[in-house]
Amino acid sequence: MDSQWQTCDPAPVLVLGLGNILLGDDGVGPTLLSQVSEVECMDGGTQGLALLGHISGRKALVLLDAFSEGRTPGEISVLAKSDILRIRAAHGTTTHEGNAGELLAAAQLIGDLPEQLFLIGVEPERLRTEIGLSPIVTAALPMALVCASEIVERALAAIGGQPELTTC
Repeated sequence: MDSQWQTCDPAPVLVLGLGNILLGDDGVGPTLLSQVSEVECMDGGTQGLALLGHISGRKALVLLDAFSEGRTPGEISVLAKSDILRIRAAHGTTTHEGNAGELLAAAQLIGDLPEQLFLIGVEPERLRTEIGLSPIVTAALPMALVCASEIVERALAAIGGQPELTTC
C-alpha cells in the first residue's frame, strides 16, 4: 500500500495561547484563544519546545499569555518582537514561562522565528493550583481580545494576507 504525503504551507499568522489552565490566572492564554477566530489558532498549553514545528514558516506569531511584570492584576501588556526578545531570558515565574523563552530562543537560533512577533499578556492576580481565572483577569479579557484582534489585523495587512485558514 503506497501512502502519499501531502504537505501544505502553514498559514502566515499563528495565534498561540500559552498557559496552564490548572494554575488559575496562568490559563489566560488558552481562555483568550477560544475567542479568536480570524486566523489559525493553537492552544500551546505548556508544550514548550514541542511547539517549534508549529511556528516554523510563519510570517507572524501572536502569543496570548499571562505576563507578570509586577503591575496591577488584569493590566494588559502588548509587546513587539524587540521587547519580547529582550525579556525572554528572564527567569520564569510559572511552569511554562521558561519554556516560552526557550521556544523563541530555539526558533531564533535555527532561523525560524517569524519576522513579526507579538505578545498580548494579562497581569495575573494569582498563580496557584486552581481552575478558573480570577474575576479581575476575567474582566480584562474583552480588552485583551480587542488588542489581539488589532494585532492580528495589522500583521495580516503587513504581509498582505487574508484572514483564512490553511487546509490540506
